[in-house]
Amino acid sequence: MWSVDLPPEPASATQARRLAREQLASIVPPDALDTVALLVTELVTNAILHARTPLQLQIETRPNHVRLGVEDASDRQPELRSHPSDAVTGRGLALVEALASSWGVESTSSGKVVWCEIPR
Repeated sequence: MWSVDLPPEPASATQARRLAREQLASIVPPDALDTVALLVTELVTNAILHARTPLQLQIETRPNHVRLGVEDASDRQPELRSHPSDAVTGRGLALVEALASSWGVESTSSGKVVWCEIPR
């Protein structure tokens, strides 16, 4: 598993997206790489906005899929919500649900990991 620690600031979403692309460029096809970039951006942005703690981007390649995870130090669980079509935020987990083959949350001793998987 590859991981990187990031601060809870907006620039971390951009950095995480770039790093994920670099790590997976030789492993996943270009269209899947675009999906990875979007999913990483959403997971990191959610951690920045809601956990407000340092975070860790985790990437694990498995035989049939790639697992993306973002660990933070908050025990607050993410919720998939329905928002009006004109809302400017609140669609992150809906995108994760729509684009990932699966996703979930695992509690850790210091917080949680929100993860998702996409086929290779």
